[in-house]
Amino acid sequence: MTITNEIEILLVEDNPNDVELTLRALKKNNLTNRVQVVKDGAEALEYIFANGAYAYRKVEHHPRVILLDLKLPKVDGLEVLRRIKSDERTRVIPVVVLTSSKEERDLVESYKLGANSYITKPLDFESFVKSVAELGLYWLLLNQPPR
Repeated sequence: MTITNEIEILLVEDNPNDVELTLRALKKNNLTNRVQVVKDGAEALEYIFANGAYAYRKVEHHPRVILLDLKLPKVDGLEVLRRIKSDERTRVIPVVVLTSSKEERDLVESYKLGANSYITKPLDFESFVKSVAELGLYWLLLNQPPR
């Protein structure tokens, strides 16, 4: 059962340029119908857990995939990931870490906390577009999430 107002992608990204590039890459591949952008970790948690500014939502109407940057203001991406994966209501949401961090400890910690994938943002636009398009196609069209 699909609710028409459910979002498919939650993009958690504080860099406006990366938001724009990600949305352009998704649009280029017709994957932007239902994308919600939040700009910091605190807002991401409010959205995911349906409180604060997003209290009108239902926690059960979660996105099909979360694209999560690690270096976020207010609450960092690792803490957002920790809270998502430690809550029974949100544990099954696929979380793709999409970050510029190439630090081994971030990679290891992300997987320890339950990340479904870890992608380092490519530096050039064409590679970035290709990476975002491929991950969007996979998580929205090929992956079979639990109901």
